[in-house]
Amino acid sequence: MLIDIFHDTVCPWCRIGKKHLFDALAQWKGETVNIRWHPFILYHAVPPQGYEYISFMQKRKGLSIAELQQMFAHVRQVGELAGVKLNFDKISLAVNTQLSHQLIAIAPVKIRNNIVEEIYQAYFEDGLNIGDIEVLVAIGKNHQMDENTLRLQLTDVNAIDAAVTASIFPRLNGINSVPSFIFNNKVKVDGSQSVNVLLRALNRAAFIEVLAKQW
Repeated sequence: MLIDIFHDTVCPWCRIGKKHLFDALAQWKGETVNIRWHPFILYHAVPPQGYEYISFMQKRKGLSIAELQQMFAHVRQVGELAGVKLNFDKISLAVNTQLSHQLIAIAPVKIRNNIVEEIYQAYFEDGLNIGDIEVLVAIGKNHQMDENTLRLQLTDVNAIDAAVTASIFPRLNGINSVPSFIFNNKVKVDGSQSVNVLLRALNRAAFIEVLAKQW
């Protein structure tokens, strides 16, 4: 089963959707799963130093402080029900996520899912700047990635440009929001849907694959 996941590392709904998907996979009894992570950078224009988070989100969403806090409370509650922490009070910066996606891309496949999760934890639980190379190098080192190699790869201009280009591709192919999941190139699910919805998508994609082989 091939699962393509389109996400951004500062998207709380992406973190919730990831948790729902992995909970669904824990229940699924089907074939071996291969996951491919694809960048969908939400805020291309954010500079390397980031923007102050609350004012940025106010302008982005067109909300008052009170309305923004209500939105945060709602998303936090949904996250708690899913089993993930979303500590918006700790987030001080709206960050550029290009480098975080670059780290995911260069991580060995066997640890890539764990790298994604630790990036989410760094931002949504610890309030760290995941656009900062030092934060990302520390995450890579936690998973036995070589520090010197990491620094070279995370400062490679061509590789960073490739991550940006990869983020544009889904927009040109009908994906306009995240998270978005595509199962076996045939079944698409948009949004942080429930575990049951994702289980049904897995089963449907597997069934379509069986039918295709019969024909």
